[in-house]
Amino acid sequence: MTTPDSMRPRRVRIEVDVSHSTERLDRYLADLPEIDLTRSRIQTLIADGLVTVNGEIVPKNHRVRGGETVVVTIPPAAGPHLDGEDIPLDIVYEDEHLVVVNKPAGMVTHPAPGSHSGTLVNAMIHHLGSLPEGGGADRPGIVHRLDKNTSGLLVVARSEETHRALQTAVRERAIKRTYIALVCGNITPEEGSIELPIGRSRRDRKKMAVSGHGRAALTHYALLDRFRSYDLLEVNLHTGRTHQIRVHFSHKGHPVFGDPDYGGRHKWLRGMFGPERPLARRLLETLDRQALHASRLEFVHPVTGKALSLTSDPPEDFRTVLAMLDREGR
Repeated sequence: MTTPDSMRPRRVRIEVDVSHSTERLDRYLADLPEIDLTRSRIQTLIADGLVTVNGEIVPKNHRVRGGETVVVTIPPAAGPHLDGEDIPLDIVYEDEHLVVVNKPAGMVTHPAPGSHSGTLVNAMIHHLGSLPEGGGADRPGIVHRLDKNTSGLLVVARSEETHRALQTAVRERAIKRTYIALVCGNITPEEGSIELPIGRSRRDRKKMAVSGHGRAALTHYALLDRFRSYDLLEVNLHTGRTHQIRVHFSHKGHPVFGDPDYGGRHKWLRGMFGPERPLARRLLETLDRQALHASRLEFVHPVTGKALSLTSDPPEDFRTVLAMLDREGR
């Protein structure tokens, strides 16, 4: 009898970059989004011998060095059974191997603490009947995520083989993900790259931050349209760190408009030029989230070999904000 994937431990393999040399092992692992565990939980795994460095069990205060291979074995969580829910889906592409769906803002991608229902996974299980559990029992079929309040395209695998192939494509940066973002202020240069490491925030573990102890992150952007106090950008991810676009532009002084976590909402409103505030307030009343939309996915189908290029227009709230800026914000 084969063991269901939901009952198997998850193993994460990390090659330590030289920039992290001398950092404590437990702190280093706690900053990695792909681990996604608290520092205390990681310390327990280390104590139980479930973390190895170059094949050896080491203490939690081991100082990592560039070039080391760290393997973390995460036992399966005793999570709740995932039920399908009859939630409408905007499906952009579907075949027997994968589905590309246009996720609405406000929908969580997969179950997590505090969000065990109403997620995209629940909707997909209802639509398809089942999903492969290679990504974990709580995120079956999920290849990449979008934040709850980011809308747009993401791909879901329908088989273990497809899931593995798509995850490899993500790691090898063979899936091109393009976003549309409205940022605060006018950015210079009008086209460029932001290359800054991102890690878990030391002040708020629910947030990410630019950090010398973070992982390499690269974001490309180009100006699409300019308003008095805002820029509409096309953004391409070269890496896929948690909250990457939101953190990079916030650090650059141009937070994504409407983002409450990284300075694009109340902080932006308080600091802006007085005559611009009435329009800003009305824009924020229209858009109760960050103005970020995953507008295009481009990749080679892992089974058929067909090149796919799928697009999605921003949702109504985003379009309304742009129309208001076009009338009043130039």
